[in-house]
Amino acid sequence: MEVPNGKKIYFLSDFHLGAPNYADSLQREKKIVAFLESIRQQAAAIFIVGDMFDFWFEYKDVTPKGYVRLLGKLAEITDSGIPIHFFVGNHDMWMNDYFEKELNISVYFEPKTFEWNGKKFFIGHGDGLGPKDHGYKLLKKVFRNRISQRLFGFLHPYVGIGLANYFSRSSRKKTGSADEVFLGEENEWLIIFSRQILAKEHYDYFIFGHRHLPMDITLSDESHYINLGDWIKYFTYAEFNGHVTQLKKLH
Repeated sequence: MEVPNGKKIYFLSDFHLGAPNYADSLQREKKIVAFLESIRQQAAAIFIVGDMFDFWFEYKDVTPKGYVRLLGKLAEITDSGIPIHFFVGNHDMWMNDYFEKELNISVYFEPKTFEWNGKKFFIGHGDGLGPKDHGYKLLKKVFRNRISQRLFGFLHPYVGIGLANYFSRSSRKKTGSADEVFLGEENEWLIIFSRQILAKEHYDYFIFGHRHLPMDITLSDESHYINLGDWIKYFTYAEFNGHVTQLKKLH
C-alpha cells in the first residue's frame, strides 16, 4: 500500500475514557475529538492502538453509557472514507462487532503487520507480549475465553460494569506511577520482544501502546520501537508521512 503525497498515517492509544471520573474523562474526550478533527484532511488512515476506554463490554443489546462525542466523530471520519483501525487493549478486550457494524472500524485482537511505501510495521497494543508477566498472560486467556465472556454477560449491566470499574480503579492504584519510569532497554519487555521478532524478520517500526510512556528507541540502523504514550498525561501520538515515523506531542 502507498501513502498518497501530502497524506499521513496516525497512531495513538491509551485514552482510558471513563477514568478517573466523568469530568476529567469528558475533558480528555473533547481534546481527542478536536485532535481527530484537526488531522482529518491529512489522514490516509488512523490507528487507535488499544485502551480507548477504561472499561468496555458489549452486552447483546447494551453498550456502555457515554463517549458519544468520540464515537460520533469516529463514525463521521469513516463515513468520509478514511479507514480507522482499532487494536483491543487489556481494558477494552471485550469487543464484539459493534465497532465494525456501527462505525465501520476494523478491529484486531492480536498484533498485525502492515506495509506502506516499502516500510514494514508491526502493530499491537502490547499487553501480554514479551517475557515474564505469566500471571497476566493466564488471566488474559481467561478473559478472552468466549465462555467467560458469556458468563459475565449474564450479569445485569449495573452489576457487571460496576464490578469492572471497581477492579480497574484498584489495578490503577496498585501500579501507581510505575508507568512513568523507564526501566532501561534491557528491562523494557516490549523492547525485548521487538528485538526477538527483529532477529527473525525485519520490521522498520514496532508500534505499541499499553506502556503509557512515550518512547522512540533505535533497535538497529533501520528499525525503531515506538511506544505511543497516552492521552492522560502525555497526549502523544505518532505519524508516518510516507518516509519516516515520528513521535509527537499535542500542543
